[in-house]
Amino acid sequence: MNVLDNWRDKPLDEIFYMCRELVEDPDFPTVKRWRAAGGKVLGHFQVYFPEELAHAAGMLPVKVRGAPLDVRQADSHFGSYLCSILKSSLELALTKRLELDMFVSTPICDASRNLAAIWGRNMPYPSQIIYLPQNANSRHSVQYLSEEYARVLRDIEAVTGREVSADDLRRSIAVFNENRALLRELYQIKRETPWLLSVDEAYVLVALGGMIPREEHNELLDYVIPLIRERGARKQDKIRVVFEGGFCEQPPLDLLRVIARSCYVVDDDLLIGLRWILDDVPTAGDPLWNLADAYLNQSSYSPVQHDLRKPKEKMLLQRIHDAHAEAAIISAAKMCEPGLDEQVAYSKALDHENIPYFVSEFEEKMTSFDSLQIQLETFVENLLFE
Repeated sequence: MNVLDNWRDKPLDEIFYMCRELVEDPDFPTVKRWRAAGGKVLGHFQVYFPEELAHAAGMLPVKVRGAPLDVRQADSHFGSYLCSILKSSLELALTKRLELDMFVSTPICDASRNLAAIWGRNMPYPSQIIYLPQNANSRHSVQYLSEEYARVLRDIEAVTGREVSADDLRRSIAVFNENRALLRELYQIKRETPWLLSVDEAYVLVALGGMIPREEHNELLDYVIPLIRERGARKQDKIRVVFEGGFCEQPPLDLLRVIARSCYVVDDDLLIGLRWILDDVPTAGDPLWNLADAYLNQSSYSPVQHDLRKPKEKMLLQRIHDAHAEAAIISAAKMCEPGLDEQVAYSKALDHENIPYFVSEFEEKMTSFDSLQIQLETFVENLLFE
C-alpha cells in the first residue's frame, strides 16, 4: 500500500518540498492514509526499535520523535523540568494527531523510562517497554535481547491477530537491509560531495522513512539518489563539520537550514536509530538472533547505549576523522541529561585533539535562530580566516 501522493517523475526540488511538508506536519497524513486503508500502526519512541518486527506482522512502524507544537494536554502528565520531546510525543497521541494500535518505548533515560506507563494509562491500545541490554558487553546479551524481541513480537501478533513466521521476518530484514544500504549511499554523498546535499535535505529524506512503508521509502530513495548526484551545484567556501546531539529530540528543521548556510554537515547523529545498524543483517539462521546481534555488534553509538567497546568520545573523533571534518557542532536538547553530560566529555576530547567545536542547545519548538546564526557565522569566520 502506497501512502505518498504522485511524486514519480517530479523534479528534485519538488520532491524535497513534499518531504519537508510531510516531515513538519504534526498530523501525520501518511499514517492517516495507512489507517484509512485498514492498516495497523506501531509507534516507537527514540532511539532504536527493531522495526522489522512490526513490518513482518503487516504493521506500519512509525518513529515517534515529538513535534514542534503547543503542548496543552500532556503538560499535566510530566514535570516542567523534563525535555520537550516526551511532552510533545504524548500530546500527539492525546490530541489524536497520531493514532496508533500499539506503542513501544525504551528506558533510555530517567525521564523516558516512565513514558510507556503514562502512555498506557491514557491510551486504549497496548503500551509496551522493550528493555535493551544494560550490559552490552555480556556474553549473554545477544541471547537476552533475542528473547526480549520474541516477547515484544508476541504482543505485536496479539494486536494484528497474525502469527509472524521466521520467513516473514527474513523478508522484512531484506527490505530494511535495502533501506539501510540506500541511507548509507545518501550519507556517502554528504561526506564526499556535501555541496550536492545539505543537512536539512538529507534529514527530510531520512525522516520520511519513519512514517511511510519502507518499500515505498526504498523506491523514493532509489529514484532520488541519482538525481542528487546529477545536481549542478558548485562547491562553496564552507567548512566541513560533524553535528552531534540529535540522537533523541530532534532540532528544528529551520535550525538545520541555518547551519547549512555556513557549513557543510558531512556526518551527524540525527535520527541515528533509523541508521543504527551499519551493515546488512544476515537473513540465514534465526532472524531474531540476527537482529539482536546486529544491534549489539554491527551498530553505531549514542549516549544512551553503554558499550565499553564504543567509548563515545573516541567514536566521535572517529566520525570526524572518517568524514574529513574540520570542526564539530556539539549540541544537546534542553533538559536532556544524557546529551548535556556528553557535551562535557566531547569537549574535553576535542580540546585534547585541538579540534575546533561549537557548543549549542536546542529545543524542538524553537522559532528564533538569529543569535545562534550570528554566533555560528563568527565561529566559521574565525576558522576560515585565522
